[in-house]
Amino acid sequence: MTIHWCGTGLSAIPGLRRLIDAGHDVTVWNRSRDKAVAAVGDLTDDIRSFDTGALRDAVGAGDVVVSMLPGDWHVPLAELAIDAGAHFVSSSYIAPDMRALDDRARAAGVALVNEIGLDPGIDHLMAHRLMADYRASQAFDPDNALHFLSYCGGIPKVPNPFRYKFSWSPLGVLKALRSPSRSIRDGRPFDVARPWDAISSYTAPLPAPETFEVYPNRDSLPFLAEYGFDEGWNVQTFVRGTLRLDGWADAWADVFAEVETLTGAAGDQRLAEMSDQFWASNAYDPGEPDRVVLCVDLRAERDGRTVWHKTYVMDAWGDADSTAMARLVSVPVSMAVEAVLAGDMAPGVHAAPSGPALVDRFLAKIDDLAQHLAIVDHA
Repeated sequence: MTIHWCGTGLSAIPGLRRLIDAGHDVTVWNRSRDKAVAAVGDLTDDIRSFDTGALRDAVGAGDVVVSMLPGDWHVPLAELAIDAGAHFVSSSYIAPDMRALDDRARAAGVALVNEIGLDPGIDHLMAHRLMADYRASQAFDPDNALHFLSYCGGIPKVPNPFRYKFSWSPLGVLKALRSPSRSIRDGRPFDVARPWDAISSYTAPLPAPETFEVYPNRDSLPFLAEYGFDEGWNVQTFVRGTLRLDGWADAWADVFAEVETLTGAAGDQRLAEMSDQFWASNAYDPGEPDRVVLCVDLRAERDGRTVWHKTYVMDAWGDADSTAMARLVSVPVSMAVEAVLAGDMAPGVHAAPSGPALVDRFLAKIDDLAQHLAIVDHA
């Protein structure tokens, strides 16, 4: 079986190299063949210019198509895979159009695995592990009040005045600032039009506790079911969000003010200009380490008293081989590819694995990728 890895951008390389190093049959597809050769040419000669017609001709039954391309490519490549009787893997969120392919994938007997990078991905694995621990504990009670937090962020290991640095185009970050979010606060849906309207503080239980600024991201509510929260449970807090260095909101105040005024085509053009400016002034220098912090926290209360509380916490930073972001996005993708090839993922559209055996296998590997990974028991 052949792995067709599409895209060799900055977040793709460690996982791709891992699969080639392991001896898998990998064909690399990239819009710039020269860039792909520079990234993995020391490991393989099977590098081709990305072309959907050529890819369609090359993909066979039982193969795996991996999309590390921009999001609008995922569904077309997943459809291509289904038509060929092949599987599909990406790190991105499951879009409605991807979810709609579930029946076709099941009928074809192929798995379409998404949300298996960093965030989404590793955060899902941590949530599944914490939920399993909680359900198995003596403190478990369907009537408990529950508080769930999941915060992840890529941040500079060496703080800068802007309190942030970019490892790829800042345009995605700027566009995200215009996105609304929905979470649960005080037992009710909490809708926020812009991230800066809901910035709060969170102290991560790292070996040296550290306070960050955090805010809700996207729509958290669909993940209640994904993580196994039963209907009818007393969920007081449920938020998946973004983590930034303390002081980020002040450093970005002028950015927020301008983004709020941008609309239409002129607004999109200005965002592109801002992106270019930020890339010039706040990109990582060659060899400069990035940092990723991820905390997933579950707390249960009964009669106003905490009866169960654990936090899965990860801290990782870049090294001479790769950025932390690239490792933590692409290596889980490569593990999902191996799980699919081994028949460990059922046909249909899936997010990160939820079964205990696969969750433990993935998290054991994450322990090798991060400088710090621990479950903190606050009891």
